[in-house]
Amino acid sequence: MSPGRRLILVVIVAFLAAVAGVFAGRALYETRQQSETELHALLHEELELDAAQEARIEAIEQRFAVRRKALELEMHAANAHLAAAIEAEHGYGPQVTAAVDHTHHVMGELQKETLEHLFAMRAELRPHQQARFDRTVVKALTPGAR
Repeated sequence: MSPGRRLILVVIVAFLAAVAGVFAGRALYETRQQSETELHALLHEELELDAAQEARIEAIEQRFAVRRKALELEMHAANAHLAAAIEAEHGYGPQVTAAVDHTHHVMGELQKETLEHLFAMRAELRPHQQARFDRTVVKALTPGAR
């Protein structure tokens, strides 16, 4: 393959990877934002938390915000590593495989820590509040299923 064709192929692959990443990121981000907004509204507007509950939940949310930001930065770095691997290999080779595995690992960590965060907040609720919280979380995880 001529150097000119190879360059065009690299540009096309990089562009397609970027577009796919943007669509995937937007889909995940918008779903998360909608779920977070609904859950935040439930917690702070509908569950009638007492002052102590509000303070404890606020502290939980602040700790998680810091950790989530760190994981999001790690996810951006993992995506950049994946893009570099795609550019280097021009196929599904060992570098791309390792980069995909790392990306999945970071995504998994974010999901696990999000769940730990949710359960920590749930533990601060009274039983009747927990029931509403549970319904909202299940609804957020299964959009369109109900």
